Amino acid sequence: MSSSTIQQKQERKSGSAPIWQFAQGVAQVTGGTVLGITMLASSVVAGGLVGLATSFRNLPDVRVLRGYVPTETTYIYDFKGKSLASLHGEANREVVKLENINPNLKRAVIAIEDSHFYLHHGVNPNSVGRALLVNWERGSVVEGGSTLTMQLVKNLFLNREKRFSRKIAEAVLAVRLEQIFTKDQILEMYLNQIYWGHNNYGIQTAAESYFAKEASELNLAESAMLAGLIQSPEDYTPFVNYQKAKERQAQVLMRMRELGWITAAEEQQARSQPLQLGKVTSWQTSQLPYITEAVVTELNERFGKDAVLKGGMRVQTTIDYNFQKMAEATVTRAHANMRRRGLYADQVALAAVDPRTHFVKALVGGVSYDKSQFNRAIQSRRQPGSAFKPFVYYAAFASGKYSPSSTVMDTPVSYRDGSGWYSPRNYGGGYGGAMTIRTALTQSRNVPAVKIGKAVGLDKVIEVCRTLGIKSPMEPVTSLPLGAIGLTPLEMAGAYATFANNGWHSDPTVIVRVTDSSGNVLLDNTPKPRLILDPWAAASLNSVLVGVINGGTGTAAQIGRQAAGKTGTTSSERDVWFVGYVPQLATAVWIGNDNYRPLGAGATGGGFAAPIWRDFMRQALKNEPVKYFEPPSKFKRP
Repeated sequence: MSSSTIQQKQERKSGSAPIWQFAQGVAQVTGGTVLGITMLASSVVAGGLVGLATSFRNLPDVRVLRGYVPTETTYIYDFKGKSLASLHGEANREVVKLENINPNLKRAVIAIEDSHFYLHHGVNPNSVGRALLVNWERGSVVEGGSTLTMQLVKNLFLNREKRFSRKIAEAVLAVRLEQIFTKDQILEMYLNQIYWGHNNYGIQTAAESYFAKEASELNLAESAMLAGLIQSPEDYTPFVNYQKAKERQAQVLMRMRELGWITAAEEQQARSQPLQLGKVTSWQTSQLPYITEAVVTELNERFGKDAVLKGGMRVQTTIDYNFQKMAEATVTRAHANMRRRGLYADQVALAAVDPRTHFVKALVGGVSYDKSQFNRAIQSRRQPGSAFKPFVYYAAFASGKYSPSSTVMDTPVSYRDGSGWYSPRNYGGGYGGAMTIRTALTQSRNVPAVKIGKAVGLDKVIEVCRTLGIKSPMEPVTSLPLGAIGLTPLEMAGAYATFANNGWHSDPTVIVRVTDSSGNVLLDNTPKPRLILDPWAAASLNSVLVGVINGGTGTAAQIGRQAAGKTGTTSSERDVWFVGYVPQLATAVWIGNDNYRPLGAGATGGGFAAPIWRDFMRQALKNEPVKYFEPPSKFKRP
């Protein structure tokens, strides 16, 4: 046996031979004379079709494919790279380079679909002639005779109606395409474009769906089964009829053996090899649906919905899968405990933000996503009650006119508000007389908060909220300092995170980075903190809010380390909150009913929301070192 023959067999066995070399097998089957006639006829027909092309001036310009980018599926991952979800419109597709597709698959597809692919110029005269004869006898188009190139232009440019004029246009476009692109380029476009069944477009998603593998990892048996799907994916899918899929696989393997591209032994081994099927992946639900919704919302705002569904983005989120699951379990467990305690609240929401980066670390939009898909952490604006007061007192400290030790009068007062008078009342009734701001905030007194808000200016309070990134609507009504507006848990957590970082702020985000499928960066959310608050005022507020947990209304939030926070309870007990933080994490917890039904007498943020916050933070900070807030004395007072 010659050394060249031995080398060819070794290349065939290893899969290293270029795909065009397997065109030699066609000559072995058809004979050299027929092959010569085929190639000559192909050239003649190609030349004739180029002349005929002048009659098809309205056909698409195939040169647009030079910059063609097929629609691709967008993938979302957690912070460590774990897959969370895939987003796509009609086409679930992931584009892959030809060199990353296993040679077994390339040979199988060419063998069963167009064994002369590397020999013709876009049209195979033998196949076309046979199809024309059959169609002429039947009086309609019943047989195609299409090459891979003709199939590609049909999918990209033409409708699917069976008419002679369309077949001619298909042939003309195929010839044009072959004049511009190489065979390998056409094969790559074809394998990434065609439909493989179950909403899988392109070989990569097909390989992942049918066999849970990359396209580069497919063996001969798997490749032959996938190649057999192309003719009629829904008929030959192994998910529906495995036996029928095996019969079609055998046809592909037999054709490969006839062409000399595999041996009889390889054919038999592939036919008898057991196949481990994957599962349909096109419409899988998200691993973390609340996170996916938040990601999609942010992506749509930045790129538009169409680009998100078709742009093949790779999205790294700020979320750790296990951390989010812990947060969800905490909310579910807390809800069950509240029911046992007699508090019949429909929902609990939680949002956690890292003050150092303003990366969102957890978002729990409700007790059960399966029962309700509404994401209350980012979509539900509920009154924060007294949890809004820190914004008022920060504005007071930043004005330079007040400090935590400043005196405020907790005495009756009335204000002209709209068409009537507004007289604030403390929770539980009564008045405390003269007291420091520290005492007023620690005990969550309402009257002093309204007085301070009016003194510094309600427009100034709103300005502070806007600076902190709060976008929900606000009006300068007298009751604003008591939280008489709606905010989301994420807005609250993000704003408090800036207090925790002594006034340094980044825009909260659930996205770290977005790239396209080639790795080009489309969005980089590397934190770029900017100082937006007065450091002394922020540190002063922190020192007061530490007292809320140590000896005020939030003692149920004690976690064994320094922490700051504020309770919130609205009138009629419709909403209860606890928002708190340490230097490494700020978390907002909200409890309420979607229909705004009161939770019942005695339902307070300190009694119900604070324990949930405590449970979550203990778990979240288990491996975090204890850190302390900077004292106000470190900063210059405004």
